[in-house]
Amino acid sequence: MISKFRPFDVIAAAAILVWCIPSDSFASEEKRPLSFVHDIVPILTKADCNTGACHAKAVTGQRGFVLSLLGFETQEDYEHIVKEGKGRRVFAPAPDQSLLVLKAANIVPHGGGVRLEPGSKNYNKLVQWIKEGMVYENESDGKLTSLEVKPQRMSMEVNTEQPLKVIAHFSDGSSEDVTEMALFEPNDKSMAETDDEGLVKVLDVPGNVAVMVRYAGKVSVSNISIPLGAPVESLPPSKNFIDELVFSNLKAIGVPPSPVCDDATFLRRVSLDIGGRLPTKEESAEFLASKDPLKRELAIETLLSSPDYADYFANKWTALLKNQRESKADIVANFAFHSWVRDGMLANKPYDEMVRQILGATGTIVANPAVAWYKRVKEPNQQLEDVAQLFLGVRMQCAQCHHHPFEKWSQHDYYSFAAFFSQVGRKPTPIAGEDLIFHKRGVAKLENKKTLAPVTPAALGQEALEIPPDDDPRLRLADWMSEKDNPFFAKALVNRYWKHFFKRGLVEPEDDIRDTNPATNPELLDALAMHFVENGFDLKEIITVITSSNTYQLSAFPNEHNAVDRQNFSHYYPKRMQAEVLLDAVDMLTGAKTDFANLPSGTRAISLPDNSYNSSPFLKVFGRPEGASVCECERVQSSSLAQSLHLMNSSDVKGKLTKAGGQADVLSKPEAKDEVGIRDIYLTAFSREPTAEEMTIAKGHLVKPRTDTNDKPVNPQLAKRQGYEDLIWAIMNTKEFLYNH
Repeated sequence: MISKFRPFDVIAAAAILVWCIPSDSFASEEKRPLSFVHDIVPILTKADCNTGACHAKAVTGQRGFVLSLLGFETQEDYEHIVKEGKGRRVFAPAPDQSLLVLKAANIVPHGGGVRLEPGSKNYNKLVQWIKEGMVYENESDGKLTSLEVKPQRMSMEVNTEQPLKVIAHFSDGSSEDVTEMALFEPNDKSMAETDDEGLVKVLDVPGNVAVMVRYAGKVSVSNISIPLGAPVESLPPSKNFIDELVFSNLKAIGVPPSPVCDDATFLRRVSLDIGGRLPTKEESAEFLASKDPLKRELAIETLLSSPDYADYFANKWTALLKNQRESKADIVANFAFHSWVRDGMLANKPYDEMVRQILGATGTIVANPAVAWYKRVKEPNQQLEDVAQLFLGVRMQCAQCHHHPFEKWSQHDYYSFAAFFSQVGRKPTPIAGEDLIFHKRGVAKLENKKTLAPVTPAALGQEALEIPPDDDPRLRLADWMSEKDNPFFAKALVNRYWKHFFKRGLVEPEDDIRDTNPATNPELLDALAMHFVENGFDLKEIITVITSSNTYQLSAFPNEHNAVDRQNFSHYYPKRMQAEVLLDAVDMLTGAKTDFANLPSGTRAISLPDNSYNSSPFLKVFGRPEGASVCECERVQSSSLAQSLHLMNSSDVKGKLTKAGGQADVLSKPEAKDEVGIRDIYLTAFSREPTAEEMTIAKGHLVKPRTDTNDKPVNPQLAKRQGYEDLIWAIMNTKEFLYNH
């Protein structure tokens, strides 16, 4: 039955009536007219007309023609197409001469090129819709309720293909195969490729990949396991549930793990990951000599009890919490906030308590340093976006302007979440640049910037809350976040920490956790989150369980089968030292110290309170973050030519090598023995003894005669000192030194 059509077009109406008269060929069923919602929006989406790069570009669209992103706002899109443009976009008397058709087919020059081939099925369908009178929606049509992809879960051999089938389910109980109109996108394009018809081709990387399928505002996911199929004849012993779940997955996909690493590698790795520093030569020598079967567990415990752990993780969290210095007036606030976070790390403050104290902070920074977060993050939309991304692993930024393209979050969800921060009040204080933060009494609500309707606080995926005027909505938000069955809070933290120790998260990016971006090992992510919750959100405990596992302690050297693995943790993935850690390591190796303004002599780079110290050439070139974003992607972890040149030729590195009283100077003294000096350098740099070959080469270089700029021999002690400078410089520029492995 025809529900409605544009009454202004009598010709089109007549055409529809004629078209709907049953013929002998389909006398038993009435063919419905095409509708904008059911038929045309999917065509526009399939043709990429309503993407952010085309007519769904924020605010302006393209050349005055605006569509909603991926067709989420169908009523608005219908208005733009049918009623705007002085009627030029659609023309029922001559449908194929409609500007919408001519542009899409590039018959009239179109910046987007050909989006619909003349005579194609979708082209003809668009023309037919205009001819029928441009129906918006048929009353008889059911509402799209869900999308199903088949197979939803499957296993595919490397370098094979498999077609997907997409079924749309409607509220009237009907279903429709919409495969040809759906969009397909793998979450890791190095593992799988898709074409427009839903044919999936998996490549030669084993593991798990997901293909997101989108149709008419709904999404579904096909999860694909890609086994390598190599024999897994022996596995390291499982020390906890992490090993059981990782090794079980490796066995299932046929990827044999590397063996457990040696003691020297473990000590260096765990010291860098927990303490942000190299082990001292004394620590390395003692650890290597120890026969205690529990020495690795004891090393983890010692590191977690040390100030180094507190310094390193305070450095991590204060950058994510935007502890930026924009002026000299920020010094007190930044130092206070950094100290507050560091003290919490040292005392092992439960994570949910730390988050609660930040979100619900009131007062002045001097009295309550947690207030400093509100100094930098001032508006409700900033607060909601940072909280969602940092503490929940949900990126809400898109939903401020339109429905989230990969998730279920709408603009209503966005502003409902922001409403938790609508009662944050500010009063000036005598201290320049600082406000008193307080809770304003009243009903918490915020205006939806698009609909202008008031919204009240609602947690993600939850009903709106009725919060009494005297209650602080932020504390109700913190209550929800720390609930045991919260689907985001614990997962976001354990995934973030997993990436810290393993280079990549179980979900990648680490702060983009959603159904359409599943974990590579979902059972492990769930188990880690449950362990975290059951242990009272204990940060040291989650670090202990991760670093105690044999999964973490696997060698970085791949075997003949697992070199291609990048997501199943069959071996340790080497990662470059962070800027601050590397600077401290260079200082330790050279025996020099870097001085920082307004800080005591000997302060290490991992202890710096804010971004103002990034003016250091070393920290700048190696990518210390500015703390402008809650995304860890702000930290530069990639290598560059500038970094290599800095280590090889920069004046500050040369100054550290040649420093009076530095490592080279001390080791070249007459009373120092070469073998001992070489051994000390290797223990400091690599936490291991030099091999026989390395010892021979190093000793030969130290006794090598040297000349000055006038080609005259230099005295033996100076020659030896230059030899040590060369040796330390060479070691400093090796991958073994620059990477945690």
